[in-house]
Amino acid sequence: MKNFISHFKFNKQERSGIFFLLLFIVLLQIGYFYYKSKVFNTKDVFVLNEKQQKSIQLLKVEKQKKDSLYLFPFNPNFINDAKGYKLGMSLEEIDRLHQFRTTGKYVNSDEEFQNITLVSDSLLAIIAPYFKFPEWVTTASKSAKQFTNNKASKFVEKEISIIKQDINLATASDLKKISGIGDKLSERIIKFRDKLGGFLVDEQLFDVYGLAPEVAKKALYNFTVIEKPTIVKINLNTCTAADLSQLVYINYALSKRIINYRNAEYGIKTFEELTKIEGFPAEKINRISLYLSL
Repeated sequence: MKNFISHFKFNKQERSGIFFLLLFIVLLQIGYFYYKSKVFNTKDVFVLNEKQQKSIQLLKVEKQKKDSLYLFPFNPNFINDAKGYKLGMSLEEIDRLHQFRTTGKYVNSDEEFQNITLVSDSLLAIIAPYFKFPEWVTTASKSAKQFTNNKASKFVEKEISIIKQDINLATASDLKKISGIGDKLSERIIKFRDKLGGFLVDEQLFDVYGLAPEVAKKALYNFTVIEKPTIVKINLNTCTAADLSQLVYINYALSKRIINYRNAEYGIKTFEELTKIEGFPAEKINRISLYLSL
């Protein structure tokens, strides 16, 4: 037993040796893990050379090309808000075209399109090659038209023979003559017209709740805005929320958000700024702006 215990007894020199041995082992372990972590980190770091950077840039360009807008031939007379936005037209340019079309006239050339909408030469150069006009064109005389296609001739002659009635003077009985408009819809159209104080543009007929777009289009073959009502425009930079909420298109909650935006931005400079406000009907900005001023 004494011999067994003697194996675990160390003198001072032996104890010092054991201590330094343990210290060496610990330091060796720490050094190993430090070296391993440094090697691991260097594997994660990589630098692209110039050739690789160019390859990545080319891939980005190709991706942008794929995401770009592809144009197909279209008649510029029937550009709606969404189509105009995709083509790069401003709201004012789209509105000018709509105002021109409400007169019952048609754009018949690239030059006439630019004169009416005032689009830039650069934008016209991009979209004009895709303009597809009917095979007939109007002449200087209102009574005489020259046609190159028999179908187009019959269609236009039929359209000219229709004498449109002023939609602001139409009665419920007049409106019910249109297929798809009954008692309720005719009353709703007149009620909406009264709230507006009268239609300013034909497109406002599409804003009547429950009136299908195809029925509204059918109605506009017989009705149009002839005499526009006189309105007092609301100044966006001086009005109150209560003033704005008087508009059919803007409720009180939205008018409050508009006023808060105006105060935060120290004024509203363009009508397009309104489309940034939550809940604003951006697709109707061209109609709403008719009632506003800056």
